Amino acid sequence: MSVKIKLCGMMRPEDIQTANALMPDYVGFIFAPGSRRAVSHGMAKALSAALDLGITPVGVFVDAPLKEMVSLVNKGIIRAIQLHGKEDEATICALKEVVSVPIIKAFSMTKPGDGARARASSADLVLLDNGPGGTGAVFDWALIQEMDRPYLLAGGLTPDNVGMAIQGHAPWGVDASSGIETQGKKDPEKMQHFVAAVRKTNKKEKP
Repeated sequence: MSVKIKLCGMMRPEDIQTANALMPDYVGFIFAPGSRRAVSHGMAKALSAALDLGITPVGVFVDAPLKEMVSLVNKGIIRAIQLHGKEDEATICALKEVVSVPIIKAFSMTKPGDGARARASSADLVLLDNGPGGTGAVFDWALIQEMDRPYLLAGGLTPDNVGMAIQGHAPWGVDASSGIETQGKKDPEKMQHFVAAVRKTNKKEKP
């Protein structure tokens, strides 16, 4: 199975233009207050409207009110929810009762045992990241050796290391943000090289 690609932290129309040319599986819009990549609901609406329908827009939230997440889904601005804060099983269950889009829960991988929490999650998909996310640093991949459910691998992935990550750990998908930026903005060339590196590895992995 081909490894899925998520490019996160879209902020500008030109980011969407590049994404449309590359056709990753997902792009992420960050709604976390205080994040340098945060977008307003209005900005996300315009960006999502310009996104190719074959790409799934994901809303990334940190302990956001349920009604905010549901509203963005109901308005068609996002078609998946990523929880990147301290959201618990009750939050995931509450979301599943009112929306039918995939729920992704992020887990910080810093010590042995973090993988067990991820495995036990009722989220449709888990994302394994370094610390709070957006750090641009790789965590110790030895912590995911026993991960026995599909997961998105994040944390410091770049065009240079994503192929090695896929070959060594076979994630369901990979997620990049800072690794495809230059001076805090999405870099079209780095985005292209990242997607190309994943697809090149996918071809190698096929029998």
